[in-house]
Amino acid sequence: MATSRLAPQVHPNLLARMQEARARTDALFEALPPNSLYERPVPERNRLIFYLGHLEAFDGNVLRPALGLESEDADLDLLFAFGIDPVGGGLPTDTPADWPTIERVREYGRGVRQALDEALNGSRASQCASPEMADGTLLHVAVEHRLMHRETLAYLLHNLPVEKKMAHAAPAPDHRRAPQQRQVTIPAGVATLGQPNENAFGWDNEFKVHSVEVPEFSIDIFPVTNAEFLKFVAAGGYVDSRYWRPEDWEWKSGAALEHPHLWLRKSGSSHGLPEDRWEYRAMFGRIPLPLSWPVYVSHAEASAYCRWAGKKLPSEAEWHRAAYGAPDESEGSYPWGEAGPDLARGNFHFESWDATPVDAHPQGASAFGVFDLLGNGWEWTSTLFAPFPGFRAAWYYPGYSANFFDGKHFVMKGGSPQTDRSMLRRSFRNWFQPRYSYVYATFRCVEE
Repeated sequence: MATSRLAPQVHPNLLARMQEARARTDALFEALPPNSLYERPVPERNRLIFYLGHLEAFDGNVLRPALGLESEDADLDLLFAFGIDPVGGGLPTDTPADWPTIERVREYGRGVRQALDEALNGSRASQCASPEMADGTLLHVAVEHRLMHRETLAYLLHNLPVEKKMAHAAPAPDHRRAPQQRQVTIPAGVATLGQPNENAFGWDNEFKVHSVEVPEFSIDIFPVTNAEFLKFVAAGGYVDSRYWRPEDWEWKSGAALEHPHLWLRKSGSSHGLPEDRWEYRAMFGRIPLPLSWPVYVSHAEASAYCRWAGKKLPSEAEWHRAAYGAPDESEGSYPWGEAGPDLARGNFHFESWDATPVDAHPQGASAFGVFDLLGNGWEWTSTLFAPFPGFRAAWYYPGYSANFFDGKHFVMKGGSPQTDRSMLRRSFRNWFQPRYSYVYATFRCVEE
C-alpha cells in the first residue's frame, strides 16, 4: 500500500497495523485448500466461508460511514455482518449451497479493501469530520476485531482434520514432566480494573477504571497442566455428578464428554501408565499427551476440577491482584512490570500454533511469583461478564459488549498463543459461555 499521500489525521502506524492484521488473516486462509472453506469445524459456528467475507464486511460497515463511502454490495454487507453466538438457540442448519462462491466472496473483499485504502490514503480521510477517525478509534476497532477473529479462525482450523489443511509438520513430542504445582499467598490489597487512560483505546467493557479491595488468598503459581487434569480424569471426575453444576452435568452427559476436547484415547492403550493411554490433537498432528502444557477446557470442566480439588476459580479481581499487584502495593502494566510484551515473556502473538510448558517463560512471572499469566491460554475466572460502573456502550458498536451482559458468559483473562500482543493490555477482557470447549482456555485454582 502506498504511504506517500497519508492524510494527517490517519496515523501511518495504524494503517501499517491494518495491513499487518490483514496479512495475518490472509495467511490463515492460505493454510486451507479451497474445498475446506465450506467446512464447519465447530457445530455452533458458521462455515469458514463466512469469515472470509465477514472480516472485510466489518471493516466496510465500520469505516465507510465516517469516510463518506457508499456500499457497493449491500446484500453481502448484510450477509457477512454478524456471526453466531454459541449460546444461541440451536445449531445452524445452512448448507454449502446457501453461500456465495469463493471467487465472489474474494472479489467482494478485494473491492472493500481497495475502496477503503483509496479513501484512507486520499482527500476523504483529510476531510473526514469524524473525531473517532481522527483519533484512530475506528481503525483500532477494525484492527483488533480482525485479530480477534484471527484467533477464532485458529481454533476453528484446529478442529479441522489434518488432511483438510495445507501440509505442515506436526510438532515434536514434548516429553517433559510437568512442574510441581504449588500456591503462593497474595496479601489483601487493591486490584485496579479497567482502562486507566480515558484517552487510550479500549473496548467499551474496559471502562471505567475502578478499584476493588481483595482479601488475602492463595493461588496456583502455574495454570493447571494436562498432568494435573489427568488425575481428575483418572479419579472418575467425568462420571461423578458431585463435582458438576446440574446444568453442566446435563451438558456433559448429553455430549458424552469423558475428557478434554483436544485429548484423544490412544488406540490399544488398555495397559501402561495413565499418560500412555492418551494422545493430544495439536494443530497439525497427533502427539503423545504433553504433560507440561496447560490443559484447555471449558469453564464447566474447570469448575468441576476445582470442586474435586477442594478449591475454586479466581475472581477477575483476584486474578488481577495476582497478575499485576506487588508486595509494595504498586501495580504494573504487565505482570513483569512496564516493559512491553516480548516473546521471552510468554507464548503469544502467533509465535506457536500450540501451547508450551507452563514454566517455559520465567521472565513473564509476576511480582508475586505467578507464572504464565499472559499467553499460552486464556484463563477462566468465576466472574460473570458484566459492565463496570460507569459503562457506556460504544456508539460505533453498541452491541459489542452489551449483548453479552446476560449472566451466561464468564470473564477470561490473559491471552493464548494466538492472541496479538496489543490485546495483552491489563484492561482487556475476553468472555465466553461456560459450556464451550473449543477455545484456547485454561485455568488455575485459588483458596481463600
